[in-house]
Amino acid sequence: MMHPRTGTTTGSAFIGSIDIVAHEELTFEDRSQLKRLFDAEYFDEFGEWDPGQPYGYAPHDVHVVARSDDAVDGHVGWARRTIGVADAEVAIAGVGGVLISARARGRRLGERLMAHAMRSMRDAGGIDFGYLGCREEVVPFYESCGWRRIRTAERSIGRDGMPVEDEPGQPLLVLPIEREFGTWPVGTVDLRGRAW
Repeated sequence: MMHPRTGTTTGSAFIGSIDIVAHEELTFEDRSQLKRLFDAEYFDEFGEWDPGQPYGYAPHDVHVVARSDDAVDGHVGWARRTIGVADAEVAIAGVGGVLISARARGRRLGERLMAHAMRSMRDAGGIDFGYLGCREEVVPFYESCGWRRIRTAERSIGRDGMPVEDEPGQPLLVLPIEREFGTWPVGTVDLRGRAW
């Protein structure tokens, strides 16, 4: 259960706080702890985490950070962007950097982080949908958090800075924020930049 004023969670699942932090308000300690979290998971494959361009992906405007025992146990990041979908323009919160520390896994922290991320998108205003791409094996997790899969081609700038076009079928999901799922336009998605 979440404490209504502090955002502190209580119960057997997770004890700690979940904070919403604007990117420019990350402290040196925040950056250091986030670097530890990400490097513990991805250093061998991708090298050091860089908050300005994490592993070649787009940076985040907002960080949803779970803390317990003076350490960061989880993170979800998102950034506002207007993308093209066929002939339409859609205001999204592009989501990435979803990670739970090894010591906090299995405690339903991911669900709580995603719920806080969704609330922060609603509170920000002017966001039609959350948007993310992921691995096939984690699609059920996102769907359990209210995300819906779409099947479309996607254009973006790759991690190497070159244009990429993916065929329909890769896991892409959207989360209704200010618009209903049924209003998502049909057609190719142009992220107009790097994915998250």
